[in-house]
Amino acid sequence: MKNCLILPRSWQIPFAIIYFVLCLPSYAASLRVGVGAVDITPPMGIGMAGYYHERGADGVLDPLFCKALVIECGAERAVFVTLDIISITRSITDQARLKIEKTTGIKSANVMVSATHAHTGPELADRNKRSPDMGGQKELSLTYTDGLPEKIAESVRLANNNLQPAQLFTAKGLCENLGYNRRYYMRDGSVGWNPGKLNPNIVMPAGPNDPEVGILYIEQPNAIGPEKSIATYVNFAMHPDTTGGSKISADWPGALSRVLASYHGPSHLSLVANGTCGNINHLDFSWKWRNGGATEQNRIATILGASVFQAYKHLKPLSQGELKRRSEIVELALPEITLQQVEEAKQVVQMTKNDQGANFMKLVKAYRLLDIDGRKGQPYRVEVQVMAIGQDVAWIGLPGEVFVELGLNIKKRSPFPQTFVVELANENIGYIPDRRSYAEGNYEPESARCAPGSGEKLADVAVKLLSELH
Repeated sequence: MKNCLILPRSWQIPFAIIYFVLCLPSYAASLRVGVGAVDITPPMGIGMAGYYHERGADGVLDPLFCKALVIECGAERAVFVTLDIISITRSITDQARLKIEKTTGIKSANVMVSATHAHTGPELADRNKRSPDMGGQKELSLTYTDGLPEKIAESVRLANNNLQPAQLFTAKGLCENLGYNRRYYMRDGSVGWNPGKLNPNIVMPAGPNDPEVGILYIEQPNAIGPEKSIATYVNFAMHPDTTGGSKISADWPGALSRVLASYHGPSHLSLVANGTCGNINHLDFSWKWRNGGATEQNRIATILGASVFQAYKHLKPLSQGELKRRSEIVELALPEITLQQVEEAKQVVQMTKNDQGANFMKLVKAYRLLDIDGRKGQPYRVEVQVMAIGQDVAWIGLPGEVFVELGLNIKKRSPFPQTFVVELANENIGYIPDRRSYAEGNYEPESARCAPGSGEKLADVAVKLLSELH
């Protein structure tokens, strides 16, 4: 016994804790990351998505990309794909997941595919009843849509082939006075939607915004300086509808990528996963300057990029932990409609085709009714997807244009300190307002294809899955 170390009783518990921590499995040591990108810029003449009138692309301001981030943690790999298009369909996601699993061995359930929601990209086939009237059934769109799953799979294949040891860091930035709630209480008691610059009838915003800039930063081990960076994953809630026109553009997510690459170098990949921005855009109605056009994305990317650079100062290394996932199929009810409403909707759409005119809100309501009628009473069955690394960071994928109130609610209730809430993930069922906003009306609730309470149901499932993983 004389060669044994006898610790004082007061030291034994702290010593045991230190021994336990030092002997934990080193997940971080086996962490590898790969990135890949594929150009998905469509051909000229293709129908463009985002508005309620058909327009064909007649030029390219900047290219569109499908970007993939593969994270390998121990024996598991997770994939995060972002596309510079307005939304993704369930069919495209399912096809891409199958191809990814076949070519890389990565489990299809570990793949999250999200769209940035750029309004200056192609109209995909079979998105909704409006899609054919926007060019979605023309040959260019059909061919483009058919080829998209293969391009998604190719971006993941490239990323998987480029796996390398890496260090992951997280941070929360703040970017105020850039995104704004676009719904306002008006003097007449109504709720206005994008009510116009310097409108004297505006009382106050009808809801909050979310200025948080969620960041996952990835670099080579023991790196010093920006040239060792691999990628930055940015989660920020704001509509990418700043550019307009008939030229292809990735809007502010593309411009942000260029801003970050100007510092990190051309090999650095920036991925933008849009937060819950169903009712958030860039329009500051208290400022008389115009907020639109081909150069607006550059102003926005400069401001948002500065917030990312400031957040870099507060990066924290990701703690050791395993990669975990959960998903759940959630059933969402349809709003109640009548046969008379459907017949009137058909007439409204036909009048527009015959150039007899129909105002914007009539078209919004008409296409909504036709989409709901086309489901023949079948509720939506949508995926809520959650992935996490250890107990520090988690991702939530939600299937539509989700109101910011719901995203803030999830973040507040999440047990993970860093929670990326990603809308338009894996599919898109349109606007998903919170219950209160349904009662207040105007554009988004009038466009919503799911019944009131659907957003709260999705948020509750998301928090439940997060709690199970933590």
